[in-house]
Amino acid sequence: MADLSQRIAAMHQRDTAVAWAFVIALWLAMGFVAWATWPLAPSPLARGLLLFAGAVALTFNTAAIMAMLRHYREDRDFMYGLDIKFLDEARAARGKG
Repeated sequence: MADLSQRIAAMHQRDTAVAWAFVIALWLAMGFVAWATWPLAPSPLARGLLLFAGAVALTFNTAAIMAMLRHYREDRDFMYGLDIKFLDEARAARGKG
């Protein structure tokens, strides 16, 4: 069972790292788009509205990913245990087990 716990921990750690990498990439991409399109906005009001809308989108996306990670942490053993079970069964069916 220790092997299963280690595999679950490794899968959870990898998924968490990928999720945070996505959040960082999203923030960087939105920052770049804001910087690159700044001169294209027709007025200061339009710039303000675009910045506000971008901030709202980033806030909600970041909050959603944080909630997803919290859910993964709470149900980690169940969710990843099922994944590992099915992965092991698929590997055995292919004859690589």
